[in-house]
Amino acid sequence: MSSTSAIPSSTPQSSLSEPAQSIHRDLPELSRSEIAKRICEGQQLIIFHSEVLNVTAWSKYHPGGALALLHFVGRDASDEIEAYHCNETLDKMKRYIIGKVELDEKGWLPLTPPIALGLIHLTGQKSKNSWIKEGSVTLGTTILSNLPISLNQSHDPIPTNPTTILTNTESEKTPETISENQRIYTLSTEQLEPPISEINREIEYNRSKSFQELKKRITEAGLFKPTSGFLYGYETEILRYLLLASGAWGLFFYTNGWLGQMTSALCLGLLFQQLAFVVHDAGHKGITTNVFYDRLIGMTVASYIGGLSVGWWCDNHNIHHLVTNHPEHDPDIQHIPFFAISKDFFSSLWSTYYKRVMALDGFSKIMIPLQHKLYYIVLSLARFNLYANSYIYLLGPKPKRDNYWRYELVGIAFYWFYYLSMLKSLPSWQMRLGYLLVSHIAASPVHVQIVLSHFACSTEDLGPTESFPSRQLRTTMDVICSENIEFIHGGLHLQVTHHLFPRLPRHNLRSASLLVKQYCEEQDIIYKEYGWLDGNKQVLSVLRDVANQLELLKKVADGEIQERMMK
Repeated sequence: MSSTSAIPSSTPQSSLSEPAQSIHRDLPELSRSEIAKRICEGQQLIIFHSEVLNVTAWSKYHPGGALALLHFVGRDASDEIEAYHCNETLDKMKRYIIGKVELDEKGWLPLTPPIALGLIHLTGQKSKNSWIKEGSVTLGTTILSNLPISLNQSHDPIPTNPTTILTNTESEKTPETISENQRIYTLSTEQLEPPISEINREIEYNRSKSFQELKKRITEAGLFKPTSGFLYGYETEILRYLLLASGAWGLFFYTNGWLGQMTSALCLGLLFQQLAFVVHDAGHKGITTNVFYDRLIGMTVASYIGGLSVGWWCDNHNIHHLVTNHPEHDPDIQHIPFFAISKDFFSSLWSTYYKRVMALDGFSKIMIPLQHKLYYIVLSLARFNLYANSYIYLLGPKPKRDNYWRYELVGIAFYWFYYLSMLKSLPSWQMRLGYLLVSHIAASPVHVQIVLSHFACSTEDLGPTESFPSRQLRTTMDVICSENIEFIHGGLHLQVTHHLFPRLPRHNLRSASLLVKQYCEEQDIIYKEYGWLDGNKQVLSVLRDVANQLELLKKVADGEIQERMMK
């Protein structure tokens, strides 16, 4: 469910359910059991208001990636879909409507998406109901109502010569080989029943309906429109970028000493930091609100100036927005071996995004007890991790080899040509190393800003019953700051409103946040916001608590080992 371009402001804002009502009487009504049965057979069915969307065929073409859709199979994703898509896209979704469902005063009782059980559907099998476990997912299954996680093994074990199958977990179906120790399972409809939860479904449904009203109020206020002006409200920002660029390259070419070169590196790092916000805006189509132009802006800034990939960022960031702060699903909090913001990471969780175990290995056991002490040091070098993630994505099997991909590769080659040429022209290796470190460390405040709004928030898995606004407000917080210094934060200080409405242009977030606060008061939801220092204290407190828990576990384990040895 990736964000797409907003339509012209003259187009009225409405949900798909309204124009679809005229064809509603021609749609078959699907029972809950029928929907569960179809999901077990591999169909990706999503509830949108009172319609059922079958996105199985569309999944591999979805701009936000197939995984974004898999997280909402069997669930009512009305809020998520509305938040991420413009009216033009919502209208195109009509072609995927296959039926309707009956909603009561509590809305739709969600089914558990198979991805939450760690399951991948297999194509090319005799039985449509063929699945394998991609990893040992635990958080989404420990509260299932006494149903075995191993499922029903109705198929024979995989033969000695493994068969080649297709998996639909990626944006395109790619051949994979099943290993000899894997089995094919059938999935029963009972195992799709939602976890036992104390969440009040009626309250959550009312919050969801009120969220739709909130969106209408924000739309009527004109806040989804790009800021008027030739440069869409970025005139002051662009002047700031030009001043930093002049300082970076002017000092580099016209000074020779350490002071001049390190000041140049500082200006370049600050330019990287400020331009990261532009890439973030463009990735959400929040500058011009046109898909092509914003993507072009994002790629030019990220790849040609910064050496990073917007394609990777969008693939990663879309999932973060949809499953915010879920230890097994949100890649933005999966920082083992350096950080763990929940004791759940002690269980060596499976990442459904990275498709690997986040192992609590020996190095992790050294780093995590020190994480609150090394926090800023690690983040100061986080840009090198962005390089690694970008290039692994671009050179791996995930991205589409299209013109966007080629444009990014050319941009990254250009970046390293100009940056390495600058380093090479410096007179000594000490100055080259200094320039490299200063220019990268100076860009690190953006990493502190990014994690600040989530690391201190809840990481609990409350199941699919929790509504979109409740989940976002539970897992996200704002940073209080004056309008005069908002440019330092680049709009990321208003993360609560941004997570509820990702397509909102940055310059409209403050006005929209006032309406969001009214919504929270009406719905009795806590709107979390802290000052910069208090927010950082909250993050460090969480990191310290988790570090202490791991230290305690290590002491208990060591004590048990000694006790056994004495026996």
